[in-house]
Amino acid sequence: MREFDVVVIGAGIAGTTAAMTAARFGYRVGVVERMGPGGQIINATHVENVPGLPQALSGIELGPLLHEQAESAGAEFILDTVESLAVDGAERSLTCAGDTLGARAVIVAAGSSLRDLGIPGETALAGRGVSHCASCDGPFFRGRRVCVIGGGDAAFDEALVLAEVATEVVVFHRAARPSAQRILVERAEQLANVGLVGNTVVEEILGDGAVAGVRVRDLTSGTVREETLAAAFVFVGLEPNSRFLADRVRCDAAGHIETDILMQTSLAGVFAAGDIRSKSVRLLAACAGDGATAAVSAHRYLQGAAS
Repeated sequence: MREFDVVVIGAGIAGTTAAMTAARFGYRVGVVERMGPGGQIINATHVENVPGLPQALSGIELGPLLHEQAESAGAEFILDTVESLAVDGAERSLTCAGDTLGARAVIVAAGSSLRDLGIPGETALAGRGVSHCASCDGPFFRGRRVCVIGGGDAAFDEALVLAEVATEVVVFHRAARPSAQRILVERAEQLANVGLVGNTVVEEILGDGAVAGVRVRDLTSGTVREETLAAAFVFVGLEPNSRFLADRVRCDAAGHIETDILMQTSLAGVFAAGDIRSKSVRLLAACAGDGATAAVSAHRYLQGAAS
């Protein structure tokens, strides 16, 4: 078993900020990440909601910078997947796919995964026109008509990326008005090849071997119709990556980890930060703040345990 003072699970902005802060206190810090530096942020084309970045960076640029900053402070990065957490007195043991790690304190910043719609055609056509990444798959549909399903920030970010390559981008969302930040909605509304369709749900993704369209229902009139499309990009919320905890810490009904204002969970010596945390506002700046707070709280916990 490899031993650390603090193990951080996740190398997104919350995890790397926590790792950097904890390492600067002089602790031996291990960061476990299954995706590489930056976590899920590497798929973002424009990151502009972080203080100090007047010119937007791509996630693929920001991720390595976060990694470098934490590593320079002394954190060690481990490419692995945490499968379970066990507690024995003052020791916490993390069983990973490739190793076992011991820690006196753990900071869970494992983030979230994109939620599926759970409708017919979605699984069968995944990778054949159904996608969760516009920057990855958008170029395959250059010059074609596509849709985005969702009304939040992520959906509109991706719609703006797709608008650069597709002839038309249709954004289907449930509410009369989307929930995304106004600046993102206004940018989309100003583009001639982006159309917003509210009060609408997608009930089925159509196609035989590749996406050919979607079946949608108008929630106001109840009318059902089919739309011809080459791809469907799904952004309907996030699922917290907390299953590996297996009821070790208290979570809300959706699986988000409950914490106090100092990021302490219901299990002593285990903290949570970022959008895996219940009541997170899910903005990058706030996630960074969570990470710093969790690291300071872990420091205070370890200082108390040593006294």
